[in-house]
Amino acid sequence: MDANIRTGLMAAGMAAGMLGLGYAAVPLYDMFCRVTGFGGTTQVASEADADLAAAFAKSSGTRTISIRFDGNVARDVPWRFKPEYPTDTVQIGERDMAFYTARNDSDIPITGTASFNVEPEYTGKYFNKVQCFCFTEQTLQPGQEVRMPVLFYVDPAILEDENAKDVEQITLSYTFHRTEDAEAEAAS
Repeated sequence: MDANIRTGLMAAGMAAGMLGLGYAAVPLYDMFCRVTGFGGTTQVASEADADLAAAFAKSSGTRTISIRFDGNVARDVPWRFKPEYPTDTVQIGERDMAFYTARNDSDIPITGTASFNVEPEYTGKYFNKVQCFCFTEQTLQPGQEVRMPVLFYVDPAILEDENAKDVEQITLSYTFHRTEDAEAEAAS
């Protein structure tokens, strides 16, 4: 095979490989954040996981921790969005439920999705959501107001982490953004 053809094929192969890595970067980064809690990414837990944590908490008498709730909307989302209560004190390992309220102040239906994180960031791997409005898109009709629950617990493993065992408060923050489909509809 001619050296120029071989070099061209190698360059084309490398370009295709780099393009593939470019497409894979976002889902791989998302998976990394969800597994490690990097950047304050919370965990998703099953009912069985929550039951195990609760059983541990009951048997060992874990301490309490304060949870602060925060709600925001992107500039292009004409909603009022806030937690019903700004803070709650929960037993580590025990399930707890918090509610947020959202109201569409516009005269058109708006579909949004909530991004979320916790602070301090390193506690993300211990903050587990069993059910959350943030798992699905939310559509609010003009003037509609809804209550949206989040069922969560703090993993007792936080007590064994040298960096996190003395944390007294975790902030759970949500920001609602318009979905891409809603943005496309608004533009047409």
